[in-house]
Amino acid sequence: MIFNQAPRGLLAMLAAAAVVAGCAGTPQEREEAATGTAAPQAVPAAEPTATELALAEEAASSNAPASSPAPEEEAPGPEVVQPEAPQQYTVKRGDTLWGIASMFLKDPWLWPEIWYVNPKVANPHRIYPGDVLVLAYGVNGKPRITIAQASPAHLGTVKLEPTLRSTPLDDAIPTIPYSAIAAFLSRPTVLAAEQIRHAPYVLAFPDGHQAAGDGQVMYARGLTHAPAGARYSVIHVDEPIYDPDGGRLLGYQGIYTATATVQNPGAVTKTLLVDSARETLAGDCLLPDAATTPLTFTPRLPTQPVRGRIISVIDSVNVIGQFDIVAINRGLHDGVDAGTILAADVVGDQVVDHGAATYDFRDPLFAGTVRLPTERAGTLLVFKSYDHMSFALVVGESRVLHVADVVHNP
Repeated sequence: MIFNQAPRGLLAMLAAAAVVAGCAGTPQEREEAATGTAAPQAVPAAEPTATELALAEEAASSNAPASSPAPEEEAPGPEVVQPEAPQQYTVKRGDTLWGIASMFLKDPWLWPEIWYVNPKVANPHRIYPGDVLVLAYGVNGKPRITIAQASPAHLGTVKLEPTLRSTPLDDAIPTIPYSAIAAFLSRPTVLAAEQIRHAPYVLAFPDGHQAAGDGQVMYARGLTHAPAGARYSVIHVDEPIYDPDGGRLLGYQGIYTATATVQNPGAVTKTLLVDSARETLAGDCLLPDAATTPLTFTPRLPTQPVRGRIISVIDSVNVIGQFDIVAINRGLHDGVDAGTILAADVVGDQVVDHGAATYDFRDPLFAGTVRLPTERAGTLLVFKSYDHMSFALVVGESRVLHVADVVHNP
């Protein structure tokens, strides 16, 4: 994973000095000293400025033995940094990792490649409100962002990577706004085939009723281990969704009917229906409430070529814009999982070619047609994947997108 870069930074000068002095140590320690990659071991009382970071690394590089130069890492250069990027930024409550990355970088998905894994803080991969982030440049001109000053909330926390959580109670900033996907998580309008295959379902209603509504009892199967009080969204399975690139059944349109609250768990679980939007029928699926669906990912580029299509847009809008949710026809079997970044292109229209040699309007029945080129229109961040389909959030768009538009590697 691109976050696992070897730490080189704040105390690299000390490592270089140790090499010059010929200090003894293990082969690994000597190699770290020679390459200027020795990790700092203690939390300093005061953090160096961005300029001091760069000067320290330059000194370490100049003192390294010429016979064993440090291997050059494939890292982005200064051209990826936003011209107006701040030298220092204090993280605020309500920030997101994607928003901060967009502030510093032209392409936010490159964030993991310039993020400096700072071992001086207990949780170097997460960002908390109050953390002071510093942008610095090494002797090779490569940009680097690090935590120059950790907030009190950051110190002593459990080590995890930057995450998107299913609850806003987590103190660390999320990857994308939780509010952008909360409604979809609790009341999905598109269901993957795997969701339906393994989901609990509505079994029956008391007194032989064929349907139920708000405030009525419903019996379900598949909730044997659900605790009393757990909430599930009841989703009616509607029209199937097929892969436009091969005809494979990918999923179904879903219609929210009600929320089921568990009363008596068991092989047949008694629930109470609340917040009904329409009648609930036998066979409808039960999906966990959003608060019980944790999502954790690191934004990154695909590890293999990906080319697919948008197959559905959530909430049945006609055009797709920023922070809309889409379903695509690529999933785990295609190397797409939570955190994958994809570009989205608008498919060019098929137009009549009236000819360039005349200004006369030709009869369309006899004129040829030409497909206009596809145009880059947006960026998608996948947050939920299944075998052959995924759900993604539109995190950036320059033109409106539509169903059947193309997604691919950025």
